Amino acid sequence: MEQTDAATKKMDQEFEEMDSEGRWQKLYYEIRNQSHECSFKVAKYPENRNRNRYRDVSPFDHSRVKLENTENDYINASLVVMEEAQRSYILTQGPLRNTCGHFWLMIWEQKTKAVIMLNRVIEKGSEKCAQYWPTAEEREMAFRDTRFLVTLLSEDTKSYYTTRVLELQNLNTGEKREIYHFHYTTWPDFGVPESPASFLNFLFKVRESGALGVDHGSAVVHCSAGIGRSGTFSLVDTCLVLMDKRKDQSSVDIKSILLKMRKYRMGLIQTPDQLRFSYMAVLEGAKFIMGDSSVQNQWRELSKEDQEPISESPPSTQPQARCPAERYNGNQKGGQQEEAGEHKQDGKIPAQSSCKEQELDGSTTHKRRREDSISKSAATKMAQSKSRSNDSERKRKRTKTSDC
Repeated sequence: MEQTDAATKKMDQEFEEMDSEGRWQKLYYEIRNQSHECSFKVAKYPENRNRNRYRDVSPFDHSRVKLENTENDYINASLVVMEEAQRSYILTQGPLRNTCGHFWLMIWEQKTKAVIMLNRVIEKGSEKCAQYWPTAEEREMAFRDTRFLVTLLSEDTKSYYTTRVLELQNLNTGEKREIYHFHYTTWPDFGVPESPASFLNFLFKVRESGALGVDHGSAVVHCSAGIGRSGTFSLVDTCLVLMDKRKDQSSVDIKSILLKMRKYRMGLIQTPDQLRFSYMAVLEGAKFIMGDSSVQNQWRELSKEDQEPISESPPSTQPQARCPAERYNGNQKGGQQEEAGEHKQDGKIPAQSSCKEQELDGSTTHKRRREDSISKSAATKMAQSKSRSNDSERKRKRTKTSDC
C-alpha cells in the first residue's frame, strides 16, 4: 500500500510540474513528431472521396477496417489493437448521410456489441454526424443498400449522456442482435469534458456493460473525425486496463501508449488540452484501479448524472443531418471534405480549419490549475483559459518516420 501511495504521489508531482512549467504543448509536439506516418492510398481513391468526412483524416491502409459483403470494401474506420491490454477499438468518423448503411454493415460484420458516440449530430451550427439511429418518435430506420433494420428498444437519458439499446436486424438472414449505444452529449466540440469525474463515470458505465471485453467484437468509438475525442476515450481506457493488469501505475507510460495507438490511426488526441485531460483522467482513474473503490460513487455524485439534461442549443436553420434510410447510399453527394485540423498532405496546418470538433494543434496554452482532488470537492471545477499561438507555431514541420 505504501508503494502504491508513493507511486501516486510521484505521478501527481510530475503532473503538477508539467502544469507549472507549461510543458503540455512541448510534449504534444514531441508526440506528433515521433508518430509514424503510414500510407493511406485507398482512402484517396476517387471512388472513396465521398466516403470521407474530412480531407485530412484517413485510415491507414494497414489498419483500415474492410467491409466484406459489398462491392467497395472502403469505410473511414481503423482497427486499433492494444494486445497487452486485450483491448481493440474501431475508431471511425461520424457517419455521413451516404455511409450510414456501411456503418451498420461494419458493426454487423465485426460483431460489435457497443457504439460509443462522443459528439452531437449538430455542433455550433455545423453537421458533425448523420442521424444514423432511430429516434423515440420513429422507432426504426431501414437501410436498403446494405439491408439492415435498426429499431430503438429503450432509451435512458441522463444529464450528460444517454444509453440506448438498439436492435440490429440483418434483413437478408432475419438474424437480430442487440447493440448498446452510449452517447456522451456534453463533450464540447473542441476541448475536454467538464471534469475527469464525469468522464470516468461514463467510461465505467461502458465498461460495466461488458462490451469492451474480449467476449465481443471490437467496440466502435466515434466523434466527428474519429481522432480527437475518440482518441482520448481509447487512450484513458487502455491505460487504466494496463494499470489493473500490472498492478503498478508507475509502469504505465501514457506517451508511449499513445504513440502505439497512433500507429493504427493518425492524429489521435488533437490538442495539448486533450492530452492534458487524458493524463488527468488516468491519474484520477488510478485511484479506483489501485483499490479505492469509494471514488466510483464520488464520480457519480460529482457528475450529477440524475439532474435534468442540459438543454440543447437553439435549433439550427440547417436541415437535420439524417441518413437517407430509404435511398441507396451513395446516390447522393457524401463527404463534406472539410479539414479536421492536424493532418495536411503538404505537412502544413492552415490558419483556420473548417472543422470545429477540436481547435488546431498548438492553438491553446495552459493556464489552468489542476483540481487537487476531483473526488473530494464538487465545487472544484476546471477553469479554462485559452489564448492563440503565433501562426509560426501552427506551421511546424513533422519529422518523417519509416513506413508501417
